[in-house]
Amino acid sequence: MKVFDLFYTFLAAVLFIAAFPFLLLLSFKKKYRHSVPARFFLWKNAPFAPHDIWFHVCSLGEAKAIAPLVELLSDVKIAITTITHTGYDAALKYPAQVRYLPYELWLWIWIRTPKVVVVLEAEFWYLLFRIAHARGAHVIALNARISERSFTKYYKMRWFYKRLFTQCDRIFCQSTEDMVRFIAMGATNVEVLGNIKLAQKIVATKEYPKPTCTLIVAASTHEGEEESIVRGFLAYRERNPNTRLLVVPRHPERFEKVFGLIQKTAPLMRLVRWSDSQAMTSDITLVNVMGELNNLYAISDVAILGGAFAPIGGHNPLEPAHFGCKIITGEHIFLQRELFKYVHHVQFVTPEGISKALADTQTLPPSQVDETIDLNRLVDYLKN
Repeated sequence: MKVFDLFYTFLAAVLFIAAFPFLLLLSFKKKYRHSVPARFFLWKNAPFAPHDIWFHVCSLGEAKAIAPLVELLSDVKIAITTITHTGYDAALKYPAQVRYLPYELWLWIWIRTPKVVVVLEAEFWYLLFRIAHARGAHVIALNARISERSFTKYYKMRWFYKRLFTQCDRIFCQSTEDMVRFIAMGATNVEVLGNIKLAQKIVATKEYPKPTCTLIVAASTHEGEEESIVRGFLAYRERNPNTRLLVVPRHPERFEKVFGLIQKTAPLMRLVRWSDSQAMTSDITLVNVMGELNNLYAISDVAILGGAFAPIGGHNPLEPAHFGCKIITGEHIFLQRELFKYVHHVQFVTPEGISKALADTQTLPPSQVDETIDLNRLVDYLKN
């Protein structure tokens, strides 16, 4: 073990000890009831059995993004680690071993003999790269990105990231801009593959009847966004009464809080929970279940895409565009900027501009995607 590895491991141990009481408390919260004990205490989180390719993803979006690869790699043994419980639940749908990624301190005893480790997007955990490489794995960064917003912070730590990237056999970037940023930080073996999310098979899993009205879905909303969206909807509805709104919060633990917020913001509107009625006859419906977004995009006229009215970074626009929704989103799309390049007729507005953007959808064409990606070259590389 090198001196830097010892120092980094010691620092990880100090941080773990300092955070121990907080982690214990967090373990009792519903959102972290499984992920925190598994990641930080290895509770029911045994090492992988022998496998061929290990994908590490962070959350729901990345877990869904690897679906085409998992399908193309059906003849090899797949393992998947995640960080969040939503990513974990999505990964369980694949024919693969699924685990939460342990805290870095425990990777020394948890990682056995990996062959190929594929790390998605910006999951740059030093000991994950270092230990996997030291134990003989080919380490690949896939769909790798460094946003313009984050680059300054990364560049200040380029001495650290250069050390991390030397553990990489190949870095497949989303864009030329990303490649330039990786090279500036000392990475080698970098090439542009494109965004693998372009290969996703976007389908509806259920078919709901289309209401005889203009249906707006506020998708993947975050803290601080719902109130502006509801107010924009109310202003638009004054002149367009035959309009209904579906609100789909990104995180399930916020369902009840958002329900109360909508009641307060729109007290005169008829409001129901999706779990109580899927008829979509009320003015506003809070969608308090997971896994319905594509089904709702398929019958919606307009998608207000959350995660960008607050500085979250935006969410995947390919899904609503696939179903021909007219997309409205915020200006904070720094994590999804590459994907938005491929989607036409999107309105980027401030929270105050939502009502006007809704009015403008009456004369604008539906959004559409005009780009694809071929994964066969990547699959051949992973296998060989």
